[in-house]
Amino acid sequence: MSEKIVGTHVEGGSQGTAASRLLSTTNIWSDAPSPLPAPEPVPVAPPAHVASAPIEVVTTARPVVQSRPKQWPPRKLSLALQGGGTFAAFTWGVLERLLEEPDIRIDTISGASAGAINALLLASGLAEGGREAARARLNRFWLRLMHEASFRSLMLLGGFSPAGSSVAFGPTLRSGQFDPFDLDPLRQALSRDINFAALHDAVCPKLLIAATRIRDGQQQIFRNDAITADVALASTCPPLVHCAVEIEGEAYWDGGFGGNPPLIKLAEESTTSDVLLVQVTPARDSYVPITLAAIDRRLDQIAANATLNAEIAAIEWATAHGAPSLRLSRIAAEDSVDGLAQRSSTDLGRGFLRSLHRNGREAAGRWLGQGAAGTEAERPMLASEPALA
Repeated sequence: MSEKIVGTHVEGGSQGTAASRLLSTTNIWSDAPSPLPAPEPVPVAPPAHVASAPIEVVTTARPVVQSRPKQWPPRKLSLALQGGGTFAAFTWGVLERLLEEPDIRIDTISGASAGAINALLLASGLAEGGREAARARLNRFWLRLMHEASFRSLMLLGGFSPAGSSVAFGPTLRSGQFDPFDLDPLRQALSRDINFAALHDAVCPKLLIAATRIRDGQQQIFRNDAITADVALASTCPPLVHCAVEIEGEAYWDGGFGGNPPLIKLAEESTTSDVLLVQVTPARDSYVPITLAAIDRRLDQIAANATLNAEIAAIEWATAHGAPSLRLSRIAAEDSVDGLAQRSSTDLGRGFLRSLHRNGREAAGRWLGQGAAGTEAERPMLASEPALA
């Protein structure tokens, strides 16, 4: 199931960023723009020669016109790709389906952790050989993970989630009794599948890759000209498994801590007002965990979505106070995969990964087709619905 988080789209000129072109009077969660207040009734005096004529009340009000969004699916789209371990195989399916739409051009991509890996695979493929090259790179990377499900591969996938590794390895690792594993195997895997030089090409989509600066806990955004294998490693580096990654004298951990994925920065720097958020870490869980592993897993899920919730709330506040808005949609893996909150984000089972991929494709297909009837694509979330409940 996909949701339209922000429903109003305002046509504008071609100058400025998406944020500067999307002024809207619509609250981020509302169905329609708030109507203007009607003026006070104006009494009309009767003609002097008709003393007994009743008084008429004449009221006027400007009609409220709700703007309709541009063509659906959008011709130009920015992507926010969340990290979440092997759950990011769902994003693989979403991206593969989007690449089959020749009329959709990818503008800007933000990502953290596993979302950063998918973003880099997509962007480098598009820069090198277009849609088919991007599809091939994504497929090669994920299929290799399916067929190399060894202990070392599990270490690599630990680097896809901010804290998911603690579920797989338990309290022993947290106590510091294990030395962190080095990042060379993951570095080799990324260098094999991502052409970092291609990311600097003018035809490459704009990239916003997040890492967390250890010194002050702040989010660091790396753009195309600064992205290297070390940046990719930093964005996917959980402190419980891997050593910190040093870039120009600064040490970094997983980008999922500071923005998973960066959303406000994406809205600011996109040249399109259409943004699709692919959320793979479950936000909902109907079970109260009681075992250490289950508690750890649920805490990881809450932490992974905390910053995202805050960024959506910030967009809501800004829009309500007259700041620019955007047409923000979400595809959430938990809406398509039953019991996802009970699964481990380090699960490398082939059947599980293929199921995530298939569900991602199907969810993207539904999102692409939701405007076919002419109304579904325009419907924002209701005011009573929480953003990521």
